[in-house]
Amino acid sequence: MKYLPIVLLVALLAGPVASAQSFMIQKAAQPLTTADSGDDVFIPVSKYIASGNSEALSAWFADNLEISVLSKESDASRAQARQIVKSFFDTYTPRSFDITHTAGRANMKYALGTLKAGGETFNVTIFMSCKNDTYRIQQLKIERF
Repeated sequence: MKYLPIVLLVALLAGPVASAQSFMIQKAAQPLTTADSGDDVFIPVSKYIASGNSEALSAWFADNLEISVLSKESDASRAQARQIVKSFFDTYTPRSFDITHTAGRANMKYALGTLKAGGETFNVTIFMSCKNDTYRIQQLKIERF
């Protein structure tokens, strides 16, 4: 009986904490707006590349983008690009991804990075542009080092 207030307090706090965590997870998968700070736009993108999460990465894709994976270039829709990246991640399981350089202006940014996957090293180039106050990946290039 003396533990009943503690149990009730834990039960009351569990609901808001769980929904806040769910909100934070959903928010992380969404593209950043221009109100968010500059190079921070690459933080979630690099996390999704490092983990091989093609689904979350594709949330950052523009409706149509240029994609080049191991010298196979194409203009693709978001869904097609997601499949291309998923196929690459299935073949070359990512181990790590590090951004080595970033540059750009207020509405255009690019990053160069090194991906270690499947026992090999790849150069990754990401070009993002801002439309309607949201950054989207316009071009993604993955090539052998």
